Amino acid sequence: KKNYFRTFEMIKVIDLFAGPGGLGEGFSSARLFNEKFKIALSIEKDICAHRTLRLRSFFRKLQNKETQELLQYYKKPDSATLSQLALRYNKKWKEACEEACNMELCRGNRKQVRNLIKKRLGKEKRWILVGGPPCQAYSLVGRARRAREDRKKFNQDQRHTLYEEYLDILKHFNPPVFLMENVKGILSAKHKGSEIFQKICNDLALAGYNLFSLLGAPTRNSSGRWLRNAFVVKAEHHGIPQSRHRVFILGIRKDLRKKPEVLPFESGLIPIGTALKDIPKIRSRLSSGDSFESWLKSRNRGLSLASQPMRNSVIDFCGGEFVEKKTSNLNKQKIKINGLPNHESRSHLSSDIQRYAFAAAYAHKYRKSPKISDFPKVLKPDHKNISALSIPFTDRFKVQMFGRPSSTITSHISKDGHYYIHPDFRQARSLTVREAARLQTFPDNYRFEGPRTEQYKQVGNAVPPILAQKIAKTIVGIFRI
Repeated sequence: KKNYFRTFEMIKVIDLFAGPGGLGEGFSSARLFNEKFKIALSIEKDICAHRTLRLRSFFRKLQNKETQELLQYYKKPDSATLSQLALRYNKKWKEACEEACNMELCRGNRKQVRNLIKKRLGKEKRWILVGGPPCQAYSLVGRARRAREDRKKFNQDQRHTLYEEYLDILKHFNPPVFLMENVKGILSAKHKGSEIFQKICNDLALAGYNLFSLLGAPTRNSSGRWLRNAFVVKAEHHGIPQSRHRVFILGIRKDLRKKPEVLPFESGLIPIGTALKDIPKIRSRLSSGDSFESWLKSRNRGLSLASQPMRNSVIDFCGGEFVEKKTSNLNKQKIKINGLPNHESRSHLSSDIQRYAFAAAYAHKYRKSPKISDFPKVLKPDHKNISALSIPFTDRFKVQMFGRPSSTITSHISKDGHYYIHPDFRQARSLTVREAARLQTFPDNYRFEGPRTEQYKQVGNAVPPILAQKIAKTIVGIFRI
């Protein structure tokens, strides 16, 4: 009989500054003709993000029936349950621990990192280096704040030069291809008077690489300067339900003399309503004296101020670490777990619940999120910067609209939910970790580890897996002889 089993040519992936693994997830899940990307090593220094990486690696290695056993940990995420599974599937757990490495990328660890990569690659020549240095040093808001506070401290921030650890791996191993990702703020950032983006691109080119735009745009002008906007990918134009603009630099070793395909453009935008349509409705919590009756009173106060009839109340349920439900195949996950991990509402002040309810009801009525000036006086925050003449953060409370892609999910979502108000006024709350993960296109069977604040950070800092998957499909041809 004819053998219908496909033989895959493996292309190994080394993922630096891996976070919770968005890039790696996208590459490893890409369905290709006869090639398959496989994560050989993910390096991340944050302990909670590393735990997420390790768990996901373990999940990938388990077979379908075994994966259902892992569901017991999803439902009751304690170390004893995970330890029992690690003992039962010792070999696969060991492989996951070897794949996901908890280590800081810094000058002092270079020798150790090199040895680790050498071991994980073996004799493999077909591989790709992916990842991006932590973006906090380049974010526009954070950069302005830190420079204002202490210019000397800002210039000495080592995160400005973390790309040198990435560069060291390029120079030492000369992979055929690399993909570097970062925030748009890197395009205008300066360090000690020098433009960081121009320096990074020059260093990457000098390491022996041609640099390409994923959009097929020219990357240099006639004077040799790198065209910054050529490297910006707008995720909402590529099937992601989120307005997320990030810098992607694709490097191909000069001796290969190859070019990538262009990342396909998708004409229709995916709105939040599509991404979140089947997620169970839950209510928020009161941070003090929570009960359904007291919560309902706060919510209804906000609705009354928006002249919204108080009907169709949600059930008295706040979600949890795992919410049972029959999952759809919205994000095309192969293994369904019939539930949602990380879908638990936050606790809010009564005043904030009133604001969330008002803002969502206002957005429902006027098809736009309210500015601070639109709030009734009783709901305006008691803050010295809030005045009739000067309001620096006019969208301090922002509703994510059902009919549009969301705003950029960033790590700021871990601090409060003000910029990420759920569009359903009946729920009067901010987005959960799972909802943020949906907007980032993580599959529902992807569990984030650590306290909820750390889960939010991981989701906000990640590359959307579906975007990474599409990038993987456009560059796989580079590896074909």
